[in-house]
Amino acid sequence: MPYQRALPYVDPEAPQSAPRRSVLRLMSAPAAVALEGTLPFRLIVWRLTPILMRLTGGRFAGLLPMPTGVIDTRDARNGNRHRRCVLYFHDGERITVIPTKGGLPSDPFWYQNALADPDVLFESQSFRAQPVEDEAELRRLWAVADRFFPPSVTYRQRAARTGRTIPILQLH
Repeated sequence: MPYQRALPYVDPEAPQSAPRRSVLRLMSAPAAVALEGTLPFRLIVWRLTPILMRLTGGRFAGLLPMPTGVIDTRDARNGNRHRRCVLYFHDGERITVIPTKGGLPSDPFWYQNALADPDVLFESQSFRAQPVEDEAELRRLWAVADRFFPPSVTYRQRAARTGRTIPILQLH
């Protein structure tokens, strides 16, 4: 059962608080990036957070250091619903999510599912997912994302070592 919460507007250009900047420095550290790529981290944090969000009616998101929302996609193979937490920011009226998967070699399943069936739910609201393909637009959004969430630079570098280019997805 999806939960309802008002989706906070996230301006990626807004000044960040000192505590958030401190958390971002910690998250950008090589040890933190390496931890996020471990199997235990992925199984516990990436899967537990959507459950906690649902159980708390979305209030758990207020405890997290970055704006986080639950994206709900339909599995292309079996039709089951998949819920994962993602960081997001707004680009005008569009919501931008970046399927980094911590810079691991493959795209996350939720992204693959969104490509196969672009009708997704984000925070229980209906959206149409569309990958950003225009090179100029990708450069612009990466510049915004890198300022907003500096670990994305490290994730892209990590992914590039395996030949992966991290995409950007916008929800309309």
